[in-house]
Amino acid sequence: MSAVPVYRWRLAPEGLATFRQLRALGLRPAGQPVVAQLERPRRRRGPLVAFLYRIDLARPVRPMTPARWAALERANAARRVCPECGRDAGYRIPASLGTCSPCAYPEAAAA
Repeated sequence: MSAVPVYRWRLAPEGLATFRQLRALGLRPAGQPVVAQLERPRRRRGPLVAFLYRIDLARPVRPMTPARWAALERANAARRVCPECGRDAGYRIPASLGTCSPCAYPEAAAA
């Protein structure tokens, strides 16, 4: 793989955008490779990195169809069900816990 150019924060050339900037324009990368990256230095950790894509190769975001909305609703509903107790938690269960709060912290629920 060839190395991509690295630009400092806010110094990227015209015609390049990050994924979020493309989304704000109603576009998507459409499978194009990363053409450059931005690096923002930080004091105590490694730099923040953002990948850049060409705006002229980006395509419009695909509209959500009723089938895609239904699939998204099913996926979100599955993330609300606790695998431990099988109940709907009423919120999306965090991956860090893996279970609903009462199952993750039974001593707090008993108090």
